Amino acid sequence: MVYVFKIRFVPADLTPRPPLRRRGGVSLPSPSGEGQGVGFIGGGVKWGGQRVRSYRMFITFEGIEGSGKTTQIRHLAEFLRDRGCDCVLTREPGGTEIGKKIRAILLDPENKGMDSLTELLLYTADRIQHIKSVIKPCLSQGKTVLCDRYADATIAYQGFARGLDTEVIRRVHEQILEIVKPDLTILLDLPPEIGLSRAWKQIRSGARTGQESRFEQELLAFHEKVRGGYLEIARREPERFRVIDASQNENRVRAEIINTVITIV
Repeated sequence: MVYVFKIRFVPADLTPRPPLRRRGGVSLPSPSGEGQGVGFIGGGVKWGGQRVRSYRMFITFEGIEGSGKTTQIRHLAEFLRDRGCDCVLTREPGGTEIGKKIRAILLDPENKGMDSLTELLLYTADRIQHIKSVIKPCLSQGKTVLCDRYADATIAYQGFARGLDTEVIRRVHEQILEIVKPDLTILLDLPPEIGLSRAWKQIRSGARTGQESRFEQELLAFHEKVRGGYLEIARREPERFRVIDASQNENRVRAEIINTVITIV
């Protein structure tokens, strides 16, 4: 039996944006087109004594275990909300009620024997539900969406680290998902040994649950492949990615992320 899928791409921004000009590799709205046909969020963001108008955006956070994604995405959400931005904080897997059940299966350390293809399809199922139930509706309502992991994680983990064909993974996303591409992806990069040390410290202290430690229990070589995969994806899409040194202290990383977002919006 042969399955034929219709390829559909849905952009993150569902209304036209003004023309873009480039400054130092970063896309910025053209002054002549500012505010034309674009909904602004909450009247803009105030930063460094200036008020910067900000577009509705889809921003994803990526990184290996212990990179600080969950902490930093909360910092950014707090920063934007405090300045009047209507933003939604979500995650993969587990950004929906159905997704929470899929997450429990994927991250349970008891499921060590899970086949790589099973893992891929479970993540894909979670993403379908997430896009249809959360991401697309929120963007359609003019909200900014901040997502802790997204499609890049699947390519890095199941592709580069598990060894599944990355082109097959991309085709799966193109053919069965109404894929929404992020406007910006923050990659928090650091050596795996540092990230794993942080992650296990949090698990032992109770700050993170040991019931979701299946990936933390992978060998260091696995996490090195994940990191290498992320950096390769970022190299291929430099205009979407911003790579930040996550080995720095929390406040320094937070400041770099906020400056990055403000520069782009």
